[in-house]
Amino acid sequence: MYEAVTRDIAVMVKPIFLEDQSEPEENHFVWAYTIQIKNQGDKTVQLRTRSWVITDSAGHVQQVHGEGVVGKQPILHPGERFEYTSGAPLATPTGFMEGSYQMETSTGDVFDVAIPAFSLDSPHHTINVH
Repeated sequence: MYEAVTRDIAVMVKPIFLEDQSEPEENHFVWAYTIQIKNQGDKTVQLRTRSWVITDSAGHVQQVHGEGVVGKQPILHPGERFEYTSGAPLATPTGFMEGSYQMETSTGDVFDVAIPAFSLDSPHHTINVH
């Protein structure tokens, strides 16, 4: 599990390699990741947008920006949490993702919350020790 906390908003990520959706011989590797966002502060916040940077082991970078997550812009009152699962395909057996959520308080204060960098590792990756 990977975790980051920004302004009392905790973001926890758990990636899982999806063998049944991957085709290694076709250079197609798929992961699911479950994210839990918890409001540990005393202000209500709403998730407005997301931004991702996805990098494969060949160094190819893909940036993804959009409104909300999984079609929602959840409102989190103090102590509440929101969890969702999404996925990412890569053309290599390893890579990593990182990003941020734009949050807005009920008083209109807008700020970014870090999504911790997390590793996408499959069993099809050969590790070379030098």
